[in-house]
Amino acid sequence: MPISTIKHLEQFLSYCSAKNKVLDENISNIATENYKRKDLAFKDLFKQDCMGLLKTTDEKHFSSVNNTDDKSFSVEKDNDPNIASGINNVDIEKEMSELAENSIHFKFAAKKIAEYYKNIDNVIKGTNS
Repeated sequence: MPISTIKHLEQFLSYCSAKNKVLDENISNIATENYKRKDLAFKDLFKQDCMGLLKTTDEKHFSSVNNTDDKSFSVEKDNDPNIASGINNVDIEKEMSELAENSIHFKFAAKKIAEYYKNIDNVIKGTNS
């Protein structure tokens, strides 16, 4: 697995951790009047970064800019006027499903990183597994 893939997985773990905090805040404020649910903006950054990994084989191909320096996530308020809970725009079913999905993503990325470092450890020790 290339180092760039590990870096992406590490960034994804950071995203999942931050996303979990935002989802927890939304869930804990389900009964707070006029609270606006929040979400974490990351997908566009990840998509832009992945586009930077594309190789061009012809000068007529579109080139992409690979900006890997800024990996901060931005928390954005959801200004949807729909009052899902009767008090604010937090929909508990949506938040809980996103929390479950986020947990699966975190476990996947953590497992892949652990496998990578275990393989490196095995190579250093000269063992097979």
